[in-house]
Amino acid sequence: MTDFILTHYLWFKAIHLIAVISWMAGMLYLPRLYVYHVTAKKGGELSETLKIMERRLLRFIMNPAMIITWILGLTLIATNTSVMTSGGWMHAKLLLVVIMSGMHMALAVWRKQFERDENTHSQKFFRIMNEVPTVLLVIIVILVIVKPF
Repeated sequence: MTDFILTHYLWFKAIHLIAVISWMAGMLYLPRLYVYHVTAKKGGELSETLKIMERRLLRFIMNPAMIITWILGLTLIATNTSVMTSGGWMHAKLLLVVIMSGMHMALAVWRKQFERDENTHSQKFFRIMNEVPTVLLVIIVILVIVKPF
C-alpha cells in the first residue's frame, strides 16, 4: 500500500488540498449564515430556509471535506515521516488543525441549537467566530509554506 501512495503521492496531496479548500469554504460560510439566522424570525420562512442551508452545508460539504482532509493529511505524514522531524512547524500545524476541528464541532453544536430555535448567541458573537477559521488558516498556510521553525 505504501508503494501505491508513494507512486501517487502528488495525487494524494492534490486531493488533500482540494478537501482543505472545500472545508475552509464551509468554515467561512457557516458562521456567516448564523449571523443572518440570529435576526430571522423563529419559525419564519427565512429561518427555515437557513436551517436547510446550514444542515446541507455541514453534512454534505464540511463533514466529508474535514474527514478527507484528516485521512489524506495523516496518510501523507505516514508516507513521509521525516516531515515530523524537520522542525516544529508540522507539530504547530497539527495543533492548529485540531483547533480548527474543534471549531468545526462548535459550529455543528450551534447548528443544532438553531435547528431547535434555541440559539442564545448574538450577531456579534458569530461575527467574531467567523474570523477564527480565517486566523487559523493564515497561520497554518504560513507554517506550511515558510516553515519558520
